[in-house]
Amino acid sequence: MTSTRRSLLKTTAGLGATAGAALLGACATAQSGYGSAGSPLFSLPAVTVPIVGSNSTFPVRRIYCIGRNYRAHSIEMGSNPDREPPFFFQKPTDAIQYVAPGTVADHKYPTLTKNYHYEVELVAALNKGSGGKKIEIDQALDLVYGYALGLDMTRRDLQRALGDEKKPWEIGKSFDQSAPIGPIHPVSNIGHIGKAGIWLKVNGNIKQNANLSQMIWSVAEQISKLSEAFELFPGDIIYSGTPENVGPVVRGDVIDCHIDGLPNLSVKIV
Repeated sequence: MTSTRRSLLKTTAGLGATAGAALLGACATAQSGYGSAGSPLFSLPAVTVPIVGSNSTFPVRRIYCIGRNYRAHSIEMGSNPDREPPFFFQKPTDAIQYVAPGTVADHKYPTLTKNYHYEVELVAALNKGSGGKKIEIDQALDLVYGYALGLDMTRRDLQRALGDEKKPWEIGKSFDQSAPIGPIHPVSNIGHIGKAGIWLKVNGNIKQNANLSQMIWSVAEQISKLSEAFELFPGDIIYSGTPENVGPVVRGDVIDCHIDGLPNLSVKIV
């Protein structure tokens, strides 16, 4: 069954999200022993991100995020960056909120929080899988199709409260529209992004300002580490961590994000 699912996942990667979901659903029905494969009860919208210079879109299979990947941010979050191995969490694919360059998208202030934080990040998009094997660091960037600018929006009060209780803090990170993202820029056009400035402004005032070279774990190292725990597939994207000086926003605030070589991303909290 595992090998069958793996081959199906590899097949569905080329079919797109909707066709892939239908095929996997049919497989699950057929293997359940409760009847022949049939059509899905209802359809789900495909989650895709536009690709710069292409009529195609990038189908999102899974969203991985790394925590505390800049030394100063790790310290401000109360951790020891010299002793902490990388750790990851996930967001649902429908956390994606696409933001077109040159626009200011409305971003809804979520429920249940009174301390809503921004985190600007480089996003790596994969179009190759790991084949169930650990990817070596020197081969990891071969999996990267392109890069985008993203925001990891966070209900910080919920994250901290649940963390203090030693409970999973998924509700603080994984919710509707918690992953704004710009278009994906193919590596074939811009190359791999290494040393580049990254900053975030709120209402025109600089809040975060750093360089991607300050990451504790590079994108290649993140891919290698992830492949130890998960089989990576085309359509996986990785939010690669945020610099220090994360902070709150309120309704009416405008967030403007930047990474050298990519168009800015802007949202208004409503």
